[in-house]
Amino acid sequence: MSKLYVVGTPIGNLSDFSPRAIDTLKNVDFIAAEDTRVTLKLLTHFGIQKPLVSYYEHNIREKGEYILGRIENGESCAIVTDAGMPCISDPGEDLVRLCAERGIEINVVPSPTAAMSALAISGLPTARFSFEGFLSVTNKQRRAHLEEVKSFKRTLIFYEAPHKLIYTLKDMLDAFGDRKIALCRELTKIHEEVLRGKISDMIAYYENKPPKGEYVLVIEGAAEEEASDEITLDMAVAMAQKLISDGVKASDAAKEIAKKTKFSKSEIYSGLLKE
Repeated sequence: MSKLYVVGTPIGNLSDFSPRAIDTLKNVDFIAAEDTRVTLKLLTHFGIQKPLVSYYEHNIREKGEYILGRIENGESCAIVTDAGMPCISDPGEDLVRLCAERGIEINVVPSPTAAMSALAISGLPTARFSFEGFLSVTNKQRRAHLEEVKSFKRTLIFYEAPHKLIYTLKDMLDAFGDRKIALCRELTKIHEEVLRGKISDMIAYYENKPPKGEYVLVIEGAAEEEASDEITLDMAVAMAQKLISDGVKASDAAKEIAKKTKFSKSEIYSGLLKE
């Protein structure tokens, strides 16, 4: 049956791979993978033999149409990422969007996710949270992102690579002040570790110990006295800047943020020109 399956994979411990996920991968016609080498190791471990199609950030336009064409011709496809749920802070979201636009049926086979796993063991409030994904490697865009969310009262969740961790922590200290934070690394793996403390504590710790592994940063929200539900023009411009960094045109970004705030498209666009 022509269908797309969004299939989660283990974030570290292979025992977390569900029987349903294994059966799904065994029964689809082909698998779209972020890194076919990583996925091949997983498939080999579970005795699964299926054709693989490489689908990642730099070939999504070309391969997206190829995958859609095969599905529309009657094949079934599973999309996976290297670890965790595909399509979350991941190029797979574009394939899901295209399938939805063309009326292709989409089913989900869930798995553990690093963000939710880290939140659950962070020791910080879990009732309301905001998943912010990876910050930009560009200083200006990274700081604009942090400025955009610094007044949120809810818990914040970020992903970060080890080589950028210390710089990100220093930017967070500048933007947020010295808030509580939980740094979760190598979740479900042998060297799983959670460090809890203040942002300044983590900076001091990692200045003397090189970070290793992939990190989830869980940070407490703004305190009542510093939080504000009123969005300022600077915040609206920062929100638009974030959209631009994701590839949206400036005029479209200003228009989109204008819908969500009290400011007009022209006010936001003028603010962008001053950046």
